[in-house]
Amino acid sequence: MSRFDRLALTPTVRRVQQEMGSAAAADRRLRDPAEHPEPLTAAEADFIGGLDAFLFASVGETGWPYVQFRGGPPGFVHVLDERTLGYLDVRGNRQYITTGNLRSDDRVALFFLDHARRTRLKLLGHATAVPAGADPALTERLGTPRTDGTVEQLVTVRVEAFAWNCPNHITPRFSHPELAEAMAPVHRRLARLEQENAALRAGLAR
Repeated sequence: MSRFDRLALTPTVRRVQQEMGSAAAADRRLRDPAEHPEPLTAAEADFIGGLDAFLFASVGETGWPYVQFRGGPPGFVHVLDERTLGYLDVRGNRQYITTGNLRSDDRVALFFLDHARRTRLKLLGHATAVPAGADPALTERLGTPRTDGTVEQLVTVRVEAFAWNCPNHITPRFSHPELAEAMAPVHRRLARLEQENAALRAGLAR
């Protein structure tokens, strides 16, 4: 069993799986309990490093969950080592709900989604948010690349577990850079054809 299954498949979840008929499949993943946090591999590091956004979930003292969108240039979430992620948090609407939540409960869930490749990665961990000046060396390390704006905090996440999801129901969507890269050969061919067409028209005119 993966560490993610050990943390996510609570007794209540297991009862629901029994009710819904999926317990047998889950049983196969629960045979060998994973007691220790899972290290990130090159596959997770490359995937996270190639994305320009993710969703960050925390829980407040009232028990209500809160999900926050975080975006930036690809690679703004840095994989510092096999157990640690980090990024520079810039000033937003100044509600600081996630920051406040982390002070009472550092457990978080991160959701990384690549629409173009229909791939998603779920991650559980323990997060901290401290002023950027608290660790100048780490702040510098996380500075390239980073999200534009006024840096207020550096956020690190100590990874406990992760799991890759199936591509079901992920609608393929493409960013402007992805579309530009995919369409570049088409644009080059169109340019050549336009030049050839212009030359042919000039020849006919003569």
